[in-house]
Amino acid sequence: MIVVDVETTGINPVYHAIVSIGAVDFSVPRRRFYRECRMWDGAHVQPGALAVNGFTHEQITDPAKLSAEQAIAEFIAFCQESDDRTIAGHNTAFDRDFLQAAVDRHSIDWRFGNRVLDLHSFCWMHMARAGVPRPQKGVRSALSLNAVLKYCGLPEEPHPHHGLTGALMEAEAFHRLMYHAPLFDEFKAHPIPDGFGVPPVPPQHQLF
Repeated sequence: MIVVDVETTGINPVYHAIVSIGAVDFSVPRRRFYRECRMWDGAHVQPGALAVNGFTHEQITDPAKLSAEQAIAEFIAFCQESDDRTIAGHNTAFDRDFLQAAVDRHSIDWRFGNRVLDLHSFCWMHMARAGVPRPQKGVRSALSLNAVLKYCGLPEEPHPHHGLTGALMEAEAFHRLMYHAPLFDEFKAHPIPDGFGVPPVPPQHQLF
């Protein structure tokens, strides 16, 4: 799978633009990808989005940077070297939809696929299996990326967000949830929590 984290100018892939792409090939973790690009002409910008990713308006409109078309084409070339091109991440539909919108906008013949792997779901299931209460807001899951990272024994994602840092941290969390072992040297100073891999007694479900 390709663990990917994009930074954007907002939350709508139709009106907003990608300004950076970070990715890791989970099967070959030394293969890493990072590109920054200028936003496409006419894209909208939400100030709150720039507050998250730390880019300035001057940076995202810098003519010296790669175009959005160049950045997405180079990311596709990176993906083509992987035997498993399933997109993965946290809130993965967001990243996939932005990537697909960029491909469609520039008439590139590539489909990222509808099936994605979401770190949120992996962690939710791991917590359920371990008998750990999952955070909720109202009647819905509130398991944020930082909550997932904390559960896996990792620090919070640094601010401002950086595409490659996000992808690396998400890949590390995937690996810990799947194999109960660290992946990258960068995170070996953060041990896996005690009891992380201990399966609980299944709950007694009411069948009727």
